[in-house]
Amino acid sequence: MSELLLENEPLIRISLFLGILVTLAAWEVAAPRRRREIPRLLRWTNNLGVVVIDTILVRLTFPVAAVGLALLAEERGWGLLNLFEPPAGLALLVSLLSLDLAIYLQHVMFHAVPALWRLHRMHHADLEFDFTTGLRFHPIEILLSMGIKFAVVVSLGPPAMAVLVFEALLNATSMFNHSNVRIPLGLDRVLRWIVVTPDMHRVHHSIHPKETNSNFGFNLPWWDRLFGTYRAQPQEGHEGMSIGIEQFRSTRDLWLDRMLIQPLLGTANDYPINREEDKK
Repeated sequence: MSELLLENEPLIRISLFLGILVTLAAWEVAAPRRRREIPRLLRWTNNLGVVVIDTILVRLTFPVAAVGLALLAEERGWGLLNLFEPPAGLALLVSLLSLDLAIYLQHVMFHAVPALWRLHRMHHADLEFDFTTGLRFHPIEILLSMGIKFAVVVSLGPPAMAVLVFEALLNATSMFNHSNVRIPLGLDRVLRWIVVTPDMHRVHHSIHPKETNSNFGFNLPWWDRLFGTYRAQPQEGHEGMSIGIEQFRSTRDLWLDRMLIQPLLGTANDYPINREEDKK
């Protein structure tokens, strides 16, 4: 079973990725939440270009995927769960919750440390908000994120199946909660108790720093409520709010070459979560 899982992991992930991508693209066209101002061709080609670069670099830098590392950890007895050997169902649940918490804390860290914000702000500099925004991360940030994920896998020792499920969920929910889809408000109020919805996460992409530094969750919304980073709605409403950050607001900044050099440009003191203005 483990060998079969490892052999088919890339096929499983790419199939889910393409299926969700096509579904969300069609949903956005059929029922958009916000009016589109920038041509899809410009944003989608460049944002998806980042995905291609990220995927190639990850495969070159990390020959073993996180699922493979989980199998190796299980074989060699690495990590807490392999040490205590809890029941399979409990191990799966603990693993999913722990990995999701790690992603939440990592996200906060990338906002709190100016050097890391230089990398992460490329994600926030998108001038519109749709499913491709959920794929737009600087290659160096992706490599750092993979390193952090590997450290969590080695120290926790989650089952390989839990890692595969989490990776698939993270990819799917990242596209979903960044999508420009209209969900009835009553349904959204219910859904955001169990999953991060687009309306919940869109607040995080507001141009206002206090809103940018809220709603950090990707899969589960509970961490934001637990740690006090939850904000229900943007102050200017979803149709009226400005997406992005104060820097990099020209359409030329949406091109792939400009995105890749963004960490080298300008200052990184306006948005970090620990800035003095946020403490007042």
